[in-house]
Amino acid sequence: MATATLLLPSRGRLAGALAADAVARALARADRLDGEAGEQAQLRRHFTLPPAQWPVAALTRQLDAGDAAGATWLRADPAYVAPDMNGARMMGHGDTLGMDDEDVAALLPDLAPMFADAGFVLDAPDPARWYLRLSPEAQLPGFTAPDDALGDDLFAHLPAGDAGRRWRALLTESQVLLHQHPWNRQRIARGKPAINSLWFWGGGRLPDAVGTDYGQVRSRDPLLRALAAAAGVAVDADGQVDALVDLRHLRSLAQFSDEVVQPLLAAMRRGELDRLVLDFQDGEGLVLTPSQRWRFWRRPWAGLQG
Repeated sequence: MATATLLLPSRGRLAGALAADAVARALARADRLDGEAGEQAQLRRHFTLPPAQWPVAALTRQLDAGDAAGATWLRADPAYVAPDMNGARMMGHGDTLGMDDEDVAALLPDLAPMFADAGFVLDAPDPARWYLRLSPEAQLPGFTAPDDALGDDLFAHLPAGDAGRRWRALLTESQVLLHQHPWNRQRIARGKPAINSLWFWGGGRLPDAVGTDYGQVRSRDPLLRALAAAAGVAVDADGQVDALVDLRHLRSLAQFSDEVVQPLLAAMRRGELDRLVLDFQDGEGLVLTPSQRWRFWRRPWAGLQG
């Protein structure tokens, strides 16, 4: 039985209105799913990890370098922080900063000794993803994912309490060093944002096992690709197998309707697809099957009306 599951953004991020009546009717006839909102909850619906673990750094480290086993990992991603009247706000991080190998070569050698003095190894197998290697027994405070802190008051998202004191100090030291670094003047002269901070997040150890029911995953997202690799699932492969497709970048209802759902409904009518699942990041979901065409009495679903 061929199925496709689409990872979608929250419904509120899809602008516009549904233009295709056939799509509106199909969504009205679909079965409803209810789940928890948020990126982690959405991905956990499709991958099984130990309940208390969400070790983003270890998973993506294994994808980037293949050496995550036997250590605790923490992401230390480059960030751009802008001051305001009440403090500072993170305005960009990681791959949004347009970083390349030149940036790593200019900045990493000056930052690495500071972390070495604290007993950590800092490196960057990918310009957008920097890592701290810690001992396997390292205990970490809670950290905020960068997307959750983006545009918000930076200090509201720093690790709290005594457990976070060391990391707040390391953040301040790295900000002082980066603020004074001459490489940032070159970036600004080229119209790029300064790299004036790091952001710690995603700490943990590589899980012993990751499970999923899918035969392949299609995504450009490093974390989703890392989860697929840990589960032994093909990424971006060809073939008629059950697929999890990442479309969280969509921002238009017209694109969602005309370029995504309509072709899949056509495949369902041809007998090439038996089941289509729409998983929205706000926790709402829909399951579409061929037999639902007889539910002609259903009214259009208000959940995707512009």
